[in-house]
Amino acid sequence: MQMSAPPQPPSVRDRLTSYFRSGDAMRSRSVSDVVLSSTVDVPAPPARLVADWEREISLHLELEPGDVEALPLVRARARWPDYRHCVQAISDWTHTLGLHDELASAEVALMACRGARYHHDGAQYGGAAFCNLFLGEDRGLDLHFSATDLRIPLRRGTVVVFDTGQPHAVIERRGAGFDAADFPAGRDCSLAFLTWELPIENAAVCQALGISFDTDPSTALLLEDEQVWLNGAPASVCPVSGRWR
Repeated sequence: MQMSAPPQPPSVRDRLTSYFRSGDAMRSRSVSDVVLSSTVDVPAPPARLVADWEREISLHLELEPGDVEALPLVRARARWPDYRHCVQAISDWTHTLGLHDELASAEVALMACRGARYHHDGAQYGGAAFCNLFLGEDRGLDLHFSATDLRIPLRRGTVVVFDTGQPHAVIERRGAGFDAADFPAGRDCSLAFLTWELPIENAAVCQALGISFDTDPSTALLLEDEQVWLNGAPASVCPVSGRWR
C-alpha cells in the first residue's frame, strides 16, 4: 500500500480550510494531504460492458479532454457478473485501513473521464472523502495530487482514498500538468471507475486521513455554501497546473 507523507501542521501562510454542510449547519475542517493507495485484484469488465461504456461515452456523454461524468450504474450492474467481486476486493482493502462498515453504507457511482483537469471537489462534497476503484487497463495516465506532487499510475485495480478538498487531476504519465492535447480524438484514453462517498465526520475516516474539525467555526456560521479557503479567503485551483489561486 502506498501512502503519502504524514500531514504536517499547516502554517498560517498556507492554511487550507474546508467549509461543509453538517445537517442543517455549516462546519469547518482541515484539508488532509494524506492519500491512501494500493492495487487490488479485480477481474476485467466483460467486453460487451466495456463496449457499452464506450458507446455511452461517445454518443451521450461526448467527453471532451478533462471531463468527468457519470455512467449508468444500474444498467452496468445488470451486465456485470463480477461487480460484487470488485466491491468485495475494495471492501477487504478498506478493512485494512480500519474502515469497516463505511463502504457498505456509502453512496457509490460509476464514472468516466477522458483525463481530468486539476480541480478539488470541496464545493460539492466537502463532507466526504472519495474512495475510487479504477477498472480499465493502463492507458499511460497518472492520478496526480499537485499539492504533494504524488503520482499514482492508473491501471485495473488501482484504489485510492483521499480528501475531496485536495487538488487532483488525471494527466499524461510524462506530463508536467494537464494538457488537452494529450487526449486527442484518436487516442484510447477514457477511464471508468467506481467511486464511493465516505462521510468525513465518520471517526474511522477522519482518523485515517488525519482530519481536524471546527478549525474556523466563526466563518462557518457566516457561509451558506460549501467551499475551500486558502489563508482565510476563498480559493480556486488552476486547471492546468493544479496550483491554488
